Amino acid sequence: MEPDDSPGYLLWRATLRWQRQITATLAPFSLTHVQFVLLASLWWLDREGVRPNQLALAQHADTDVKMTSQVVRRLEDKGLLVRETDAADTRAKRLRITDHGRTLAEAAISAVESSDVSFFAAAPDQSALLAALRPLAGRRL
Repeated sequence: MEPDDSPGYLLWRATLRWQRQITATLAPFSLTHVQFVLLASLWWLDREGVRPNQLALAQHADTDVKMTSQVVRRLEDKGLLVRETDAADTRAKRLRITDHGRTLAEAAISAVESSDVSFFAAAPDQSALLAALRPLAGRRL
C-alpha cells in the first residue's frame, strides 16, 4: 500500500494543510483556533438565547473542560466575554459574549467560512465530502 492509498494518512495531510490555513486566517484577529472555536460557539449559543456555563460551552464545542476553562479566562482577559454569577446557583458562572466579542466573532466566522470555501473547493463533490465527513466526525447524517 502506498501512502496515498491510506485514508488515515490523507486525512492527516489534509488536516495539517487546513489547520495551517485556518491559523493564517485567524492571525489578523489575534485568535488561536481553539479560541475561535469557543468564541464562535458562545456567539452561536448567544444568538440562540442560551447563556451557557463553561461545561455547557465545552460540551457544545466538544473541547476538554479544563482546557476550555483556561481559554475562557484568556478570552475574558481580551474583553471578548464575561463570566457572571448564575442567579440560580451562585457557585456557577454563566458566560456572556461582549459587544466586542460579538463583533470579532462575526468577522472571524466570516473569514473562516471564506477560507473553508477556498480550501474545500478542491473537493469535486461538496455533498459527497460532507456526507463522508459527518459520520467520521460523529455527527448525524
